Amino acid sequence: MDFLKKNWKMLSLIIGGFLICFYLPVGVGRFDNAVTESLALVKWYAREHVLLCLVPAFFIAGAIACFVSQGSVMKYLGPKANKVLAYGVASISGTILAVCSCTVLPLFAGIYRMGAGLGPACAFLYSGPAINILAIILTARILGMEMGIARAVGAILFSVVIGVSMHLIYRKEETAKANAAAVMPDTKPSRPLWKNAAFFAAMVGILVFANWAKTGDIRAVFLCCPGGLTTYTVEGSVVEQTDDTVLITDRAGAEHAIPAAQLKELETLDKNNVYEAILNAKWAVVTALLVIFGAMLIFWFNKSERIEWVESSWGFAKQILPLLLLGVLAAGFFLGRPAHEGIIPTKWVESTLSGNSIWANLFASVAGAFMYFATLTEVPILQGLMGAGMGKGPALALLLAGPALSLPNMLVIRSVMGTQKTIVFVCLVIIIATLSGITFGAFF
Repeated sequence: MDFLKKNWKMLSLIIGGFLICFYLPVGVGRFDNAVTESLALVKWYAREHVLLCLVPAFFIAGAIACFVSQGSVMKYLGPKANKVLAYGVASISGTILAVCSCTVLPLFAGIYRMGAGLGPACAFLYSGPAINILAIILTARILGMEMGIARAVGAILFSVVIGVSMHLIYRKEETAKANAAAVMPDTKPSRPLWKNAAFFAAMVGILVFANWAKTGDIRAVFLCCPGGLTTYTVEGSVVEQTDDTVLITDRAGAEHAIPAAQLKELETLDKNNVYEAILNAKWAVVTALLVIFGAMLIFWFNKSERIEWVESSWGFAKQILPLLLLGVLAAGFFLGRPAHEGIIPTKWVESTLSGNSIWANLFASVAGAFMYFATLTEVPILQGLMGAGMGKGPALALLLAGPALSLPNMLVIRSVMGTQKTIVFVCLVIIIATLSGITFGAFF
């Protein structure tokens, strides 16, 4: 008996792990497909997001921790900062940083640990991926102008509402942080403000231009399967077209062989000359920024500062990257990739999203919160769901909850600000997205 009292937890874990392994449904089609989807999603994530998105974000976060004085962060984003300025900056940050719910995490962790108030930090965390100007334009073009406007206005307003709500819920803790900051000595900066500003501008420029996405020549709208109702959209270039199949390379370089029987529309896209000019010159711009950045690092920072910066960036990477990859694996297993099923059948999702009921909007918010959306992918996914009968209210609810949250995102947020605050933040996003969807659906 003494043995069981001392070791029951470990024994339970061992027995539970054994039973899971013993009864793994290997060989069952849906399970095997879900495992494949999980690995395919994490492979895609590693190729498309880690090097060009996360690595620059880690270095920016490390620079915030090392080269931005805590006094400055407290002054402009801290609990006692001017609320209009703090929430104004946080709520429109996504128009500058075209980042997804994962890339924003190192930046959020950097400003929060430097003393930013919980409210402004959470407003930034929500707005960073939610107010991507390219995604809003794409939403208006494909899903309708009213949906694009509702997404833009809703995301800006709700980033402030969520931030203020988090501040009020934890106001005692925020007051204590503000009082501690009041006696904190403000260290004299080691270099002029304009040098730090130029340094950060170069890093942000590298992040933005390195991820400047290629536009497609055509947009293909196709059914998920023969006789199916759900439609999907892919933008890219036609590689080969026959009487039986259309082979398309999308903007990320992946090939899609679409049977002609499932193809609904093949539309030629107009090109934006300014956007295309930037795209053609993006690597020249990135190279120039890297040279300027390297010169700044050599001439404006001493060896100890450079070492501290690398170590700080490495600290963020160690904490965040494993959790992100674990979360992406889980999201791929349960929900699959766009146009692919995970362990949860797509028809279950489709059947619950029609109309404008409280349940449909709540389900859309919860599903969007846990699903991983790469930047801009939420729009073609929604187009397919709306083609299968999804109401406009649930569509907006998913748009407001999906890009800002994901299962990988939640795991990292928990490691930064704790379990309780993470649960409160996620619940606020889901509740506000649900209420927004119900209201929007009632009018449209």
